[in-house]
Amino acid sequence: MTTLSRQSKLIIFVAVLASMLEIIDTSIVNVALPTMMGNLGATLEDISMVVTGYVVANAIVLPASAWLGETFGRRRYYLGCILIFTAASVACGLAPNLVFLTIFRIVQGLAGGALLPTSQTLLYEQFPPEEAGTAGALFGMSVMIGPALGPVIGGYLTDHFGWRAIFNINLPLGIIAFFAGLLCIFDRESKENRAQRDFDALGLGLLIAGIGCLQFMLERGQADDWFSSTAITMCAAVAMVAIPTFIWWELRVKHPIINLRLFKYSCVRNGVLLVAALGLFLYGLVFVLPVFLTRTFNYDATQIGELFIPGSIITMMMMPFIGKLMQRRTNPKILIFIGLVSLEVCMLIITNFSPLTSKWSLLDMLYVRGFGLAFLFVPINASIMSQFVAPEMGEVSGLMNLFRQLGGSMGIALIATLMSSKMSQNYADLASRVTLLSSPGRQAFFQSTAAMSSKMNDLVGWSVHHRAALQLLQFRVLNQAFMLTFLQLMWIIMGIFALSLIPLWMLTYHRTPNARGGAATGAH
Repeated sequence: MTTLSRQSKLIIFVAVLASMLEIIDTSIVNVALPTMMGNLGATLEDISMVVTGYVVANAIVLPASAWLGETFGRRRYYLGCILIFTAASVACGLAPNLVFLTIFRIVQGLAGGALLPTSQTLLYEQFPPEEAGTAGALFGMSVMIGPALGPVIGGYLTDHFGWRAIFNINLPLGIIAFFAGLLCIFDRESKENRAQRDFDALGLGLLIAGIGCLQFMLERGQADDWFSSTAITMCAAVAMVAIPTFIWWELRVKHPIINLRLFKYSCVRNGVLLVAALGLFLYGLVFVLPVFLTRTFNYDATQIGELFIPGSIITMMMMPFIGKLMQRRTNPKILIFIGLVSLEVCMLIITNFSPLTSKWSLLDMLYVRGFGLAFLFVPINASIMSQFVAPEMGEVSGLMNLFRQLGGSMGIALIATLMSSKMSQNYADLASRVTLLSSPGRQAFFQSTAAMSSKMNDLVGWSVHHRAALQLLQFRVLNQAFMLTFLQLMWIIMGIFALSLIPLWMLTYHRTPNARGGAATGAH
């Protein structure tokens, strides 16, 4: 076991704190959106740009973070981004209207995009390759607990101090991270003079256009009815042209923004696919499960966040154990396989949910989810990152974080689209069978009519019994249609997630990085 120096411990503290700042800020805003709508006089579509702008800006910077760090110097770039992120957070809290709030959220997303990959690289650099599992556990704990804490913290701050507090809370934490970073974060020693590096302006422009438009399309597609919207159609066209052109250009230049040559290694190719599948499950389930809990059990955002916390604690408790297994040279593919099977079991449990499901059954499912995530996050990241040294390690980190976010965005877009189409289909199928001409329909109608008292009719504003009964019957059909749709989505996600076994089977490893810093191909 490596004995860490005081500087290494301080670097770990800064990296974990910066990671949690960025991750919590991704989910903390969602809880406050209704309050912000009322305070700023905005519609749901307008206020959603506060979330979309942050995510799109984040996605643009993630893959380029290593190049930006090498170009401007890691100390200047990392600490500058912490400072900008903190200042932008305060500016969001002081924003007088929606326009300024959206602008500062985009600035916050651009700065936050540097924090995750750079923090991950800093953590892995503090440990030798054989102890990469420990670094992965430390990074994983911050990444896993962040999404669970976000809604809880956001709900509490919004209820007690107003929505501006969710941004202002970053000020003291950002200042601590910045001044602690001043003491321990330094530039990596490089044989190459940064002044001699060519600025890839065309590559940067293509990256912004391609990834930005792709992320915007995924974020806004369902809300804008996909290709019925001119903006979505234009974004799709720009992404289809810019991304292939970017790939062609980056393979030609000497100092590319993203080192796409890393994809020649099996661990990178299949690793990013596994990370994308993890993002699809992680963000997709976090998107659809709260909808189920809100609609079926009337949970609010704070209650949903509290429900996720025990499972996140299971993940945190398991991660050091998984790190120890990695140090003992346990085959990472076995650990990843256990994680994939655990998440499939988690979704299988969900397929048995109903409006009668107890809270304890929900927690059991989330415990299985937390157990499985620990077996995925640490082995995938640690086994791949340990095969590289700087600057390739930072480039790989940026790619993995980008693909996790893109996988999550694709999962949310897919689930939202399928939910809308299947909900309409299921409602039409059920409604065609629930009529006054059918025996079950007549029976349900007359039972509901008999149950409606005159007092209840007066309270809800209906003057006759049969009108209230029809409304209740429609409500029951809508709930049944939603439940059918939810269960169908779980089976679809199970099938898609099962495809991640293919990149796992094709994944190859070499335990330690070679002298040139690249990944050497190894045995299965």
